[in-house]
Formats: sequence, structure tokens, C-alpha cells
Amino acid sequence: MRVSLHHTPFTLIVFSAFMRAASSRGKQHIMFQTFDVTSRPDQGPPRLKTLRAELSSEGFDGFLIPRSDLHQGEYVAPRDERLAWLTGFTGSAGFCAVLPEVAGVFIDGRYRVQVRDQVALEAFTPVPWPETGLDDWLKDNAKNGAIIGFDPWLHTKSEITKLQQGLEGTGITIKASENLIDRLWEDQPEPPKGTIRIHPDSFAGRSHVDKIKDLASDLLSSGQSTALISLPDSICWLLNIRGADVPRNPVVHALAILNADGNVALFVDPDKLDDGVRVHLGDTVTLHEPEDFQEALKAIEGKMRVDPASAPLAVFDLLGEKAVEGKDPCVMPKACKTDAEISATREAHLRDGAAMVRFLAWLEDERDALLSGSGEALTEIDVVTALEGFRRATNSLEDISFETSAGTGPNGAIVHYRVSTETNRVVQPGDLLLVDSGGQYVDGTTDITRTIAMGTPSEDAKLAFTRVLQGMIAIHRARWPEGLSGRYLDSLARAPLWMAGQDYDHGTGHGVGVFLSVHEGPQRISRVSDVPLKPGMILSNEPGYYREGEFGIRIENLIVVNPAPPLKGADDRKMLSFENLTWVPIDKRLILANRLSADERHWLNTYHQDVRVRLAHLLDEETRAWLTAATAPI
Repeated sequence: MRVSLHHTPFTLIVFSAFMRAASSRGKQHIMFQTFDVTSRPDQGPPRLKTLRAELSSEGFDGFLIPRSDLHQGEYVAPRDERLAWLTGFTGSAGFCAVLPEVAGVFIDGRYRVQVRDQVALEAFTPVPWPETGLDDWLKDNAKNGAIIGFDPWLHTKSEITKLQQGLEGTGITIKASENLIDRLWEDQPEPPKGTIRIHPDSFAGRSHVDKIKDLASDLLSSGQSTALISLPDSICWLLNIRGADVPRNPVVHALAILNADGNVALFVDPDKLDDGVRVHLGDTVTLHEPEDFQEALKAIEGKMRVDPASAPLAVFDLLGEKAVEGKDPCVMPKACKTDAEISATREAHLRDGAAMVRFLAWLEDERDALLSGSGEALTEIDVVTALEGFRRATNSLEDISFETSAGTGPNGAIVHYRVSTETNRVVQPGDLLLVDSGGQYVDGTTDITRTIAMGTPSEDAKLAFTRVLQGMIAIHRARWPEGLSGRYLDSLARAPLWMAGQDYDHGTGHGVGVFLSVHEGPQRISRVSDVPLKPGMILSNEPGYYREGEFGIRIENLIVVNPAPPLKGADDRKMLSFENLTWVPIDKRLILANRLSADERHWLNTYHQDVRVRLAHLLDEETRAWLTAATAPI
């Protein structure tokens, strides 16, 4: 954290607390987040040339390089950063299709700006996806009779089946292969060996033995003898454990087979387990080396349930007719949190909210110094460092839940912006500063975005911010009949922007775990979601607006689905609604109050009153005074 002469005594106290927290927790590094440049565009072309030579020698006319690992997680270990190694693109979603004359990097709306900064455009062509499907792109760019290679451990059956169907009649075929990137990547990192820890039953709400028993019973009633569990967060949820194999996500890389007799075979590196975890797992869980997994599949008797949307295609190839397509049995019960999980995450959000308020109070001090010309320059790295410091000062932070995005001015328009030593920008008077961040605590995972005016914002920025706020409020106030998915709510958040001819190119909300992945399926608030929302599901509510080269706006709270309270005169039908989890002020300097309806103003004032009531006892007197002003009614 930067410390300059104009800092208040309060800021110095918090800085000291941050340092004490890092020391008392025995951390080797003060910061979780780093600002290194993780890839460079100039490395892409020579690596692409080498890959094309390898394709030619193998008789391939193309090769697919996904972002995913064999667990199909959004976040991957350094060993599995194959897409970044080849192309330089570091976004959390996307893939590359390499042909002899063209290499397409497929990215969704979140990464349209970022990809152009990270790849060598003379070698790689950004492709808007999913608007342009891989099958259509191959039809336009691959020669007739082309053979496209892919690693069957890194692609799901659903993914490959869809591609094959799209290529029918074209003469283009896809063929399973060993991974050619792994062959070429000489300094590829080793597989992760993060230590496994026990997740207490008091936070989980149920023991792993009870979870296994219930899922095994369902499996038996379905006539299936086993089920494959390949998603790391499913394994962690089922066994009440947490890992450290993926940055920012407390998950373990392992594979598991759930048996209908109520036992689980866990294939995991034994170095990750200590005696305490072995005792916790007990006789219900048998431990096996990862190298034994393929032989175990071949020895399966009866039918095995395998999720075609998350399991590698290679599993289906090994099982043959013994594979039965079906959903991962952990996904829905994991998504619908227990009362204990919801109670725990409420506490985590209060703790995190207090840290955010301290950060915002510090940031206002920095803003005032910036405007008066009495302070040092404030950079994006300063902002990220300070925020992590305030979270660490809680003495409860296990990790950040993702790389903090602190984009000022034009960098805020990069949806998933990650500041580095090369991109680090100085905050300018009048900038909008978008800060998207979160914390991992043993009792919950947080994710919050606030956009802050660092000076006097333009009328145009205020208009856009107010529309985004109206969309966020609409989601918070929503009531809907049981059985509807998030696609039915998505337009509520966008309607104020649509009326102005504006929109944003990402979903309105994603699922969130409890001390698990900050992006958790299958629940979403998105126009493509078809999963019904159910009580206990935690989601984000995060509409936004981005003007390339100028500013970015996003406001994000986490919410949980509850049965809706009864209304006088309402129909006799079951309805659902949202409970708010995030308690942090929204910058009133960016709100055009006369554009809000009476109901919207009432919601905002009530929300801010609740923020004061819930957080006041966690704050010192000076910060309480700041919070009182920041949450005064409009």
C-alpha cells in the first residue's frame, strides 16, 4: 500500500493492521495479486509457426486449443494455460483453432477489447463467439477434406458432438490426438500439489457421509451402478473438503467415482492429503492414485452416469456402452445452499462489506487529495493493493476470489481488466474508476463491483450509471413464479439501457459458491440460461455499460433466491424473490435522482439505511461518520 504525507491517521492505522494480519497468518507474500505481465504478443507467432510444423508432420490440417483442463473449470492451473502460452490471450473463456493459413481466437463479448491488446494480430484473428460458431468458421476457412486434431481429455462429449453435427456433409473431420501443445511446451509447469483441508460440517450444513448416502440412493433408483464426478468444486462440495490447486479457487484437482452402494473412489495425488484429512474422509472414501483412473473405468461393471456437458470425451471412449449420459449428481444440491451455508455467507459478506467501506473511505481521501493537487499520483496498482490490504486486515481472508479488476477511465471499459506493470494507469480527475473484486473466506465467497467518480463525472456518465442502477434495482425487486430460469429475468436489468439504445455484452448474473468457485453453475441470470432458479441459489446481480476508450460502469451485489413473502390479494401460486447479501454503499455522485422512480429511490434509500445498520458496529468512529454521509437519503 502506498503511504503519502496527506494520508489520514486512520489510513496509517489500517496499513499497520494489514501488515500485522499478513504476519500473524504466516503468509509468505504480502499480496495475493501480482502485477506481472503474464504473456506477450510477440511470443505467439514463433510458437504458432512451430505448432503448424508439428501439425504437418502429424498429418493434421488444424488443431483446437481450448482454455479448459480435463475438469472443464473456468479457472485453470498454470500447467493448463495452453491457450495463453500459444496466443498470449489470458481471458477466462475462449479457444483457438489453428489452420495452415489462419488462426482464430474465439472470444465472447467480455474480451473483445482485451484480446486485441494481448495477441499478435498479424498472426491471430479474433473471432466473435458464440455469434460465429466453430463449425461455420471451419467451413469458411478449412480446406475440403481437412482433418482437425483435438485432445479428447480437454473437450466434452457435448462440445465435440455439436461440432461434428455442424460439420456433417462438409468433408471436414475432427480426430482425437495427443496434446500437441504439451509436446511443444518445454517449460510447462508441473501438475499442482495444493494441500487439501477439511471444510467444517458446521459451515456445510451436512456431513459428507450424508451427502454420499443421499446421492447413492438416487443413483440406485436410476438403475445406475456408478457416477463419474470430474468437476473439482463438485468433489469438494461432496466430501466437505477444500483444496489449493487453482489460483483464487479453493478446489482440488481429483476425479471421483460415486458408487450406488454408498462409497466413493477418489483418485488424487496422495501428497495432497495429511492424516487429518484421511481420518475425515473415513471408510466411505477409498483413495487411489490418479494413474489408476483409466484402468478403474475399464473395470466398471454396470452403467456409469457421465455428464456430457462436463466430463471429457475420453471418458466416454474408455467406457463405451457402459456410459449413460446424465447430469453430475452434485450440481443441483451444491447450487441450492443449506441454511448453514447461507447463514455463514451472510457473515462473510458483512465482514467483507466493512472492509469495502474502509477502502471506499480511504479512496475518498485519495480522491480529495487528487482534486486538490496535494497528494501523490494514484495508480490502479495502488487501488488494488490498498483494497487487498483492507481485506487482509480482517485477519480472515484466505485468498481473493479472483484477480481484482481496477480500471480507471478507458481501462474500465475492458470488462475483465487485469492491471499489470505495463498497463498501470494513473487515476485522472474526472475518471470513473471501476473496481470489481472479492474475497475467499472459510464461511463464504464474495464478489462485488462498485464504480466510483474520481472527480466531477460527465452528464453522459451519470445517465449511463443511473440506467445501470435502475436495472440492478429491478433485479433486486423482482418476484417471479417458481419454475422460471434466469433468462426470464435478464431483460429486467437491460430494459433501462435498451430504451437509450445501449446494452452490455455479458450475462447479468452468475452463480457463486460458498468458499468455492466465484463462478458456479448451473444457475445464471442470462438470456441463454434454461436452469430454473430455486431457493438457496446464490447469484450475482451485475448489469453494466462500457464505452470503449472512455469509461466502464458496473454495479454488482450478490443475492440469494428465497420463497417470496406473501402479498395481500395475490394468487395462490408459489413465487420466488431475492434476498440481498452485499452491503456496501453505491456512489450517489453518479446518480441522477430525478431519473429514478419513487419506488427506485425508496429501494436505494432503504438499502443504504440497511448498510448503515448492519455495518456500523464493525467500524471505527471515523469510518462510521464517512458511511453515514455516503448513505444519506437522496
